[in-house]
Order: sequence, then C-alpha cells, then structure tokens
Amino acid sequence: MAESSYATTMASNPIAVIGSQYCAANQVDLVISRKVKTLRYGEFVVSDMNGNFIFKVKGIAFGWHDKRVILDAADKPLITLKQKILSNHSRWNIYRGENTDDKEALFTVKTTSIFQWKTKLAVFLANNNSKEKNCDYLIKGSWSERSCVIYAGDSSTIVAQMHKKITGKSLLIGKDNFMVTVYPNVDQAFIVSLIVILDAINAAATLPQLAHQVLVLVVVLLLLQYLVRGI
Repeated sequence: MAESSYATTMASNPIAVIGSQYCAANQVDLVISRKVKTLRYGEFVVSDMNGNFIFKVKGIAFGWHDKRVILDAADKPLITLKQKILSNHSRWNIYRGENTDDKEALFTVKTTSIFQWKTKLAVFLANNNSKEKNCDYLIKGSWSERSCVIYAGDSSTIVAQMHKKITGKSLLIGKDNFMVTVYPNVDQAFIVSLIVILDAINAAATLPQLAHQVLVLVVVLLLLQYLVRGI
C-alpha cells in the first residue's frame, strides 16, 4: 500500500482496539523498559522518547495462569492478558479491565504453529467470525534481534515495529528494554500488549534451554566434587 493511501485509510479508519485516546495523528516511538528490580516477572514501564510515562505493565508472580495487567498513567487497569493453558499453541486471551469473563474479551493472540524458528503470531479480534482462518493482525520477525513487525492482517501494511534504532537517546536505553515505532492512528496500548505477549512467549520458549543449562552445570559440579574427593 502506498504511503499516501495508507495515511488516508488510517486517518478515516484508525486502529482503536483498546481506545481511540491512544491513537496519535503522528508516528510515535515508545520505550518499553523492563523492571528488573522486582520479584514479579514480566513487569514494564512504557514511556515516550522524552521520558514521559504512558503505561505500566504489572506481572503476576505466581498462579495457575500466567497473567499481565496493563495500566494507564493514572494506574487504572486497561486490559488483562491471560495465558490459556492446555493448548497446542501458545495462546493468550486479552480482556478489558481486570475482568476475564468472555463478555469482556477483546482479542486473542496465538503462535501460528506449535514449533517456530522465527516469530510468527496471529491476532484475532473478538468480532472475527472466520474461526481463526483469517487473522486481523500478524506479527513476524526475530525476537532475538528485536526486529519484529506487526502487519494489518496477512498483508504488507505495517502498523508498528520493534527495532534496533540507533540514536543518541537509544544508546542510553539499555539491553533490558525494547523500542517500538507505532504508526499514525494506531492504538498504542494495543501495540504495547502485543509486545508484552511477544516477550512472554519468548521467555516460555527459552525455559527448556535454561533447564538444560542448569542440568549441565549441576552435572559438572557433581563431577568436580567427585574428582576432588578422589584426589
């Protein structure tokens, strides 16, 4: 889609999944900063490039379901992200506010296949009647390289992207943070929720690798202990 055509289409039909108040007429760069000094996994603070606070992501430390809650600048809960267990695909359901009843469902995000070498997630809005055959948004890219792109449906129209943008300010952001460019008239809260889910799915995918590394370390330590005692 040509740039002028895209601008015209988005101006008349903004993407406002969470709320139109989170759609800006201009392109916006967001910094999603991981809160590392916390016992709860998956907590972030979202700000613009000038350091102005916009959203906060609250993680759930323990529980049967993995959950996140995104709050606005006044600490009001906007949406709840809840992982669905016992599913072949990594699947997350998103609800308005803190109520996780089906009537409050906004959209669903899931991996397009059980095993993935590259990131590919499909997003289905609550009013999608295709029985998950046609997605409303598609996320592709490489999480490890921080180069994921969010498309409108299965098309080439980009609505947001996470990238390694090198600027004077970005050099100070740090490795535990993500930079996201949200295109004009696209819901920033919606995009932030997708990035948070990306992070959660990536973390879950790396757990088996971490367990393997821990196991190898334990075996090495036991072997060293055996050798020392043998001497």
